[in-house]
Amino acid sequence: MPELPEVETVARGLRQCLVGHTLAKVDQRRADLRFPLPADFVRRLAGRRVDGIDRRAKYLLLRLDNGIVLMIHLGMSGRILVSHGKAEGKLGEFHHETGGNHTHDHVVFTTDDGCMVTFNDPRRFGMMDLVSANALGQHKLLKDLGPEPLDPAFDGPALAALLKGKKTPIKAALLDQGVVVGIGNIYACEALFRAGISPRRLAGTVQGERAARLAKAIKAVLNEAIKAGGSSLRDYVQTDGELGYFQHHFQVYDREGQPCPVCKAKIKRQAQGGRSSFYCAKCQR
Repeated sequence: MPELPEVETVARGLRQCLVGHTLAKVDQRRADLRFPLPADFVRRLAGRRVDGIDRRAKYLLLRLDNGIVLMIHLGMSGRILVSHGKAEGKLGEFHHETGGNHTHDHVVFTTDDGCMVTFNDPRRFGMMDLVSANALGQHKLLKDLGPEPLDPAFDGPALAALLKGKKTPIKAALLDQGVVVGIGNIYACEALFRAGISPRRLAGTVQGERAARLAKAIKAVLNEAIKAGGSSLRDYVQTDGELGYFQHHFQVYDREGQPCPVCKAKIKRQAQGGRSSFYCAKCQR
């Protein structure tokens, strides 16, 4: 599933072609994704200007000129592709540049200057909703989310307060969207390695200097991943169809049995909560 760096990369790609432009045409090709699309979806979007694009956790927020926000989640296999002046593909055709199929192009937006934005999702675990900007914070999918890890206020003391008293492993806590949003399995593994913290350590014991190291490592890993365009392991591509490249910089994730880049001990893998944790037992305590 695309995590914070992948969604932030998509948001930045969309800003270039959508902000300040009108959605001249909206082509809705099915009634639902993970949930039914909102009633009058096309009518409520066509002719609206996109005034801004934000991200909250793993959700894209397209702010329209009438105070409505188009909220998008990519799900497991969703991708958003941008084309400039290219002919639209037909159902059943293959996206040669991205390995996708036009059969799964479920919603296509065309702007007043001919930019085409296509939402492609083979598994249909993605979602779209239309929400009043004033009610956005109370949306059922957003209201219980934790803080943004790239917010300047997210630091060691803030993280320590979020973790205080928690009896779950720190890896599980980092994946809990009510604690902190958007980190995901890959970036949790990488941040814990950089901070020298075992994924099995109880979250409540990550205080003081440990919390400061971890908060710093989380920010560094996420920013580096955004700079690299995210990680492409299965379905994710950037809005121009290019792959992300952060997977070439993994230090522990998916490197079971390979030497630790610091101490040369073998990287271990352990199942935690249905996910694989990759770590160095010597460097991480």
